[in-house]
Amino acid sequence: MRHDDLVLSWPRPAGEWIEAAPVGNGRLGAMVFGGPGRTRLQINDSTVWSGTPHGPADSLADVLATGAGPARLDEVRRAIRAGDYRTADLLLMSFEGPYSQEFLPFADLWLTLGEGSLHTRTLNLDNGVAHEFLTVDGHEVERSVWASHPAGVLCVSITGRTDVKLELDSPLHTVHKLFRSNGFELGVEIPVDGAPQHEPEVKEPLRYAVGALDDYDPFGALVVRIDTDGHVSTTASKLTVTGSTRTLLVLATSTAARDFWDGRAPRTRTEHLNAAAEAASVALAKGAETLLREHDADLRALLGGTSLRIGRQVNGPIAAEDVLSGRDEQLTATVMFQYGRYLLASSSRPGSGPPANLQGVWNDELRPAWSSNYTVNINTQMNYWPAEVTGLAECHLPLIDLLDKLAANGSEVAQHLYGARGWVTHHNTDMWGWALPVGMGHGAPSWAIWQMGGAWLVHHAWDHYEFTGDIDFLRDRAWPLLRGCAEFCLDWLVEGDGWLDTIPSTSPENWFLVDGTPQSLSWSSTMDIALIRSVFTRCLDTARLAGLDDPVLAEIEKALPRLRPIAVAEGGWIQEWVEDVPEEDPKHRHMSPLVSVYPLGQIDSEATPELAEAAVNLMDRRGNGAMGWSWAWKIALRARLGDGETARSLLLEATRPLGFDWDVNAPTDGSQWGGLLPNLFSSHPPFQIDGNYGFPAGIAEMLVQSHNDVIRVLPALPASWPSGALTGVRCRGGVAADITWRDGSLAALSIRRLSGDPLRTVKVAFLGRREEFTLAVGEERRLAC
Repeated sequence: MRHDDLVLSWPRPAGEWIEAAPVGNGRLGAMVFGGPGRTRLQINDSTVWSGTPHGPADSLADVLATGAGPARLDEVRRAIRAGDYRTADLLLMSFEGPYSQEFLPFADLWLTLGEGSLHTRTLNLDNGVAHEFLTVDGHEVERSVWASHPAGVLCVSITGRTDVKLELDSPLHTVHKLFRSNGFELGVEIPVDGAPQHEPEVKEPLRYAVGALDDYDPFGALVVRIDTDGHVSTTASKLTVTGSTRTLLVLATSTAARDFWDGRAPRTRTEHLNAAAEAASVALAKGAETLLREHDADLRALLGGTSLRIGRQVNGPIAAEDVLSGRDEQLTATVMFQYGRYLLASSSRPGSGPPANLQGVWNDELRPAWSSNYTVNINTQMNYWPAEVTGLAECHLPLIDLLDKLAANGSEVAQHLYGARGWVTHHNTDMWGWALPVGMGHGAPSWAIWQMGGAWLVHHAWDHYEFTGDIDFLRDRAWPLLRGCAEFCLDWLVEGDGWLDTIPSTSPENWFLVDGTPQSLSWSSTMDIALIRSVFTRCLDTARLAGLDDPVLAEIEKALPRLRPIAVAEGGWIQEWVEDVPEEDPKHRHMSPLVSVYPLGQIDSEATPELAEAAVNLMDRRGNGAMGWSWAWKIALRARLGDGETARSLLLEATRPLGFDWDVNAPTDGSQWGGLLPNLFSSHPPFQIDGNYGFPAGIAEMLVQSHNDVIRVLPALPASWPSGALTGVRCRGGVAADITWRDGSLAALSIRRLSGDPLRTVKVAFLGRREEFTLAVGEERRLAC
């Protein structure tokens, strides 16, 4: 540990999962409970999901067999235009598949030491090591746990004289377990179907295959190898080390789902066990010191590119209870910025597997809330809001990999369900690339019917280019995704009253009132049109930048001016639906109409002041608290429009301790506010990690903005954050900024080009003035303050 590391500490072992410390390497995650006696490491692998690769295609075929398709879509559209919402609702439910699949727990590793006491339990947010200092049977013992990305393994190092008993089990079907002197191994079968909590009528919520499947074997292998100077003995269910002064455990996994994700030919169960054993053995041979050194260098290099300090420099461990107390809001903001970055780096690394899900890469429930999958009407997008701006661009890439899978499955859905070109996805997906609506034929269209999931997700491909300036990525990865999404949007639009409309259209999870009755189906919701306008604009920008010539561009240029402009309701706020209708819930947790503010940047205080004022009016109407992700979006929105004081107050609300039982799910309507759990996980409740990821994005937005081709420095600085330093914050155009402020005013500012076009002008707004200049790659400009 270095003197300036941010280190969280807890005075006691974790008694519950939400008190444990998370470690991860992008694919393997573990929750570390700590303490003497018998303690738990709860293990996850990002590829352990229910379901099968052919699940999306099979479900599409089943939906089409009910009669859903382009002809029925025409019926839906006629019913909505006629105001026959009940008929439209019933017809659309036939478009719903069952549900996307579940991210599942893998195993529990139990370590038993002797009797004793815990002196310190910490988690280093700069190098990802969970460390404990204990007294066990009168001896000093240290235990460190980390998940190494370079080695692809989970490591447990125990030093000091002690005996250790090791056990391993799994909540999944165990079909192989073997303990021997050099370690132990576990083989499990993974369910081929998993129903979410909100589908209680499913007779078999976790269904395992009966016999072998023709083309997919839902198998996972986990192997632990051990190196110790103690004596090892084994039974059929445990391994015991006696008289050791050093013990190193290395854990590796291999799954059939990982083969699917990587596009690799399927392997046998024996081959998976052998692959995991080899990975563990290779890592073990390096020894604890080398494994830790390589891990430390890797994670520090990633996390160290950007740093934030608000207020005083903190040296030494920070009690999590102090962060939760709210007594030092500058400390809380500093910690939550780094904690969110740490969690993203721990659950999303290139080449490691699927992107961070609703719980990152940490889950211990067989039926987690909302299946711990991907909700793509806000939550998955928020997971990746901090990726580019806080220096974690490489962590963004697993999401782009998922987009590739969605584009493949979504093209079949677009063609057969809607008669459209391109690709589509709705409001839920999973590691298999699920693209259908979910709902089992009874899901309310307010949440189940939303064809814009891909139109929002695809902006992440553009964002990666815009921050990095990587023209090869833009041409080779982003353009095919953008083009396919634009094709779907072009075909989804239909003639209206002089405008092009989306129909059916919903505003995610919200309802409006018609004659006092809640309805969700309309046409051309504000969010729909904002997303499509942005997709079209990004396509034209991409073609210009990459020198592309494609027939779809002419179609886009023709359609773009025929999209409805953003409307302002009679009450003075941004209108949510095509008509000025009353909301069922004026305090609704979703801020869907304001996607045009953040993250899309279509509404801006300088360029569109009247719309910016209307956006503020809608925020005032919606109010403050709800759950972690809603707070985070509201923080970013307020910051984007220059209101640092309200953004700060929202952050203070969001980082208070949860005020009721964490394992009692709050109503989804936001009527019961969430908060932070003892390990600083954000909650609804239940635990959802999107808030943790959204907080650093919102904090960054308060301190620097770079949308619409201008870098704005300290655009929303609260008065109660009078001093601080933000180093290496990334800005669009391939540049980074270092910012220091004192007494509420900018004290030092430097801009350097990391990548991108050296001829692209850098425009910086600070201290009431603007400067413009060019920078060669590697060049830095210090600006006079």
